Amino acid sequence: MAAIAAGIFAFAIPLILFLVPQRNLALVIIILSYIAVTTAWMNMPASNDRDWMPSVAKSPYAITQGNQVAVHNIRNFDYRTEFDFSENYYDKTYNLDDLESLNFLLSYWGGGTTFAHTILSFGFSNGDYLAVSAETRLEKGEPQSLVSGFFNQYEMTYILADERDIIRLRTNFRKLDPEDVYFYPTTLSKQEVRQVFEVIMARVNQLYQQPEFYNTITQNCFTTLRADFNSIAPPKNSLDWRIIANGYSDQMLYENGTIDTDLSFPEAREYFHINQYVSDDNSPVDYSKRIRPNLNKPSL
Repeated sequence: MAAIAAGIFAFAIPLILFLVPQRNLALVIIILSYIAVTTAWMNMPASNDRDWMPSVAKSPYAITQGNQVAVHNIRNFDYRTEFDFSENYYDKTYNLDDLESLNFLLSYWGGGTTFAHTILSFGFSNGDYLAVSAETRLEKGEPQSLVSGFFNQYEMTYILADERDIIRLRTNFRKLDPEDVYFYPTTLSKQEVRQVFEVIMARVNQLYQQPEFYNTITQNCFTTLRADFNSIAPPKNSLDWRIIANGYSDQMLYENGTIDTDLSFPEAREYFHINQYVSDDNSPVDYSKRIRPNLNKPSL
């Protein structure tokens, strides 16, 4: 639909120039037409009712009662390959008093270092982990394009998932486009972790009730979770270039004291590069333990 509309508009421009001999009037018509088309395009309503790809078919939501949060539609796919998997979802109730940690993940694809996919993972004192990933919600057969992401072509979704699903997919099963995954513990207090969790659950419920569009710059996998994170831990420098080039955001967090380690930054990147701990074993068993070789501050 978007391609057809763009084609019609592109065809209309030379037609206007041909039919309207007054060049100034033709230019005004073209500008007004562009404004009208752009305004209509940017005001298209987002939807939760499409034929979605299986990986984003179910929207999560949460119901909070006191310290208990019942989270619905947690994804826990069982992968045989990246594209061959069994679809599993489950519901689980968490006690907010058990929240104790937050990990920050960067996943690099295609050998690049400038940009990375961002995931947050919450840890509970009973050994449970819940990962959060903000992603484009693609329809079946819909390709993903950097340019299309500027023009309201994809809805935004939050995936709530087991680490052995959403992280293991990246460390073990994306063989055609391997991803390097870095998984950092943070220095946030239990109270701050709880605040981030509550902000994200509120955002999850908001998208469940009122869908929104993904945007390549303003609402992507990093800027969206960063806004949630910054609601309780504002950055020291809001103009830091690494906010855009988010592949270097771990360095920014390290300099801000948000990454929980006594290592130098190069040492920390080497230590928290978790592919080395799981790449030889595709099993989901004890995955969360294996990507945490030392739950305390590591030292060399």
